[in-house]
Order: sequence, then structure tokens, then C-alpha cells
Amino acid sequence: MRSLWTAATGMKAQQFNIDTISNNLANVNTTSYKVQRAEFKDLFYANIKRANVNDEGGRPVNLEVGHGVMPVATKRDFRTGSLMPTENTFDFALNGEGFFSIMMPNEDIRYTRDGGFKLSIDGDEATLVTSDGYFVLSEDEDLITFDSGLKDITVDELGYIYGLDEDDENVELGRLMLVNFMNPEGLQSEGQNLYRATGASGEETLLEAEEMNTKVVQGYLEVSNVQVVDEMVKLITAQRAYEINSKTISTADEMMQMANNLKR
Repeated sequence: MRSLWTAATGMKAQQFNIDTISNNLANVNTTSYKVQRAEFKDLFYANIKRANVNDEGGRPVNLEVGHGVMPVATKRDFRTGSLMPTENTFDFALNGEGFFSIMMPNEDIRYTRDGGFKLSIDGDEATLVTSDGYFVLSEDEDLITFDSGLKDITVDELGYIYGLDEDDENVELGRLMLVNFMNPEGLQSEGQNLYRATGASGEETLLEAEEMNTKVVQGYLEVSNVQVVDEMVKLITAQRAYEINSKTISTADEMMQMANNLKR
């Protein structure tokens, strides 16, 4: 019976939906995590009779039956999450759109909104890195390296980094490479709070200091934008949908059993 396979597609779709919601809830405390939402579309239809209106009358509507549902996309919500104060000098949050640029060990560039940076010390030099040791890039695509003797490191709202030297003179250390994409939903998630540019996302565009609406906030981290209550409501809805699809299979099975018993 067609209903068995149709209900099965509904159960598979809701399983995918629950997987997505579970990932959102698992990352509720992940820095800068962006909530995902599963999207679905109906499968093809069997047209038993087509609409056919003519001068002599005919059928004004189709007689058709669908074959279920399938997941088609996971859309990521890039709205800015709340900013949490940390009082850590090298914690940066982006208040607005955009991404920090990171250099991987193979020199490929990745993007992140996780500004929980650290210092990697090598002799007298300090380099700004991520928690995994990947290099944070300046707008010139160079590493952000400075004398480890500098003190009072500060970052202004435009992403320029400064430090005081031994003569208490303010030294500019460079500007963070802040970029955005025409279609951020097209970025590929790679885990570790990193994204990779794809053909769907388009090439990165540098956020120029003169035109930038985004502000860099030092001493803060952007928290996840997952709303636990919303996810719980989605979870209950998905569970009910999964349950009703399983009951559809049970009902179809009982109907087949009744049909088989008619010949006895």
C-alpha cells in the first residue's frame, strides 16, 4: 500500500528534524553557535486524473495523491547572539554581521565568529591564535604578531589592535581581517566553530573600516543564539508528527489485515 511508504517518509523526515533540533540543544552553550532549522518539501504526486476544463465541461480539479516528504535544506540563522562579558583581553565579539578570518595549518582560510582568541608565545614574539592554535589574520592577510613585552593590548570597535611599548607609547599592531558574504547561509560548517567559503556563499568581502556597521567588542564573547524554549516546542511538535506517522503505518497494516481476512 502506498500509505506505508508515504508514512515512512514522514517518519524519516521527522527523525532528521529531531537530529537538527538535538544538535541545536547540544550547542546551546557553544560560543557563537548559530541555530539551524530543517526545511522540507513534498515529494512527487501520482496524477490519477488531470483537470481538463473545456467548452463541454470537464474536471475543474486534479485527482492526485502525494508520496510523502523529504528534507531539502538546513538553514542557519546568522542573527547576532547575546554578548557575554568575560573581562579577558583577547576575547572579541562581533556586534553585527561578519566573520573573523583564520589561517589553517595548510594555509587555507576559514571563517568564524568565535573570538575567544589566545596568545602563542615564541621567544620574544606573541601571535594571536584561536583555541586550536590556528592563526588569526590581519586585513593584509598576515599573522598578527607583536613583541610579547607590549602591554595594555586593546582593540577598538573597527578592529584595530594597539599596545603600549616600554615608553608607554601606543603602537598600532594591525587590523583584524573582518569579512562578510553575499549568502552566508551557503557557508559550509566544518565543526570547531569554523566555516568554509563555497560557490553558494560567494567570495568573502572585506568589511572596510570606513563603511563597517559591525562593531568589535573587546572583553566579550558572543553566545549561542539558540532559544531553548523554542527548540523544546519544535521537539514536541516533531515527536507528535513522528508518532502520528507511525500510527498511520499501524492503521494501514490493520486495513491490510482486514482485507486478507475477508476471503476466509
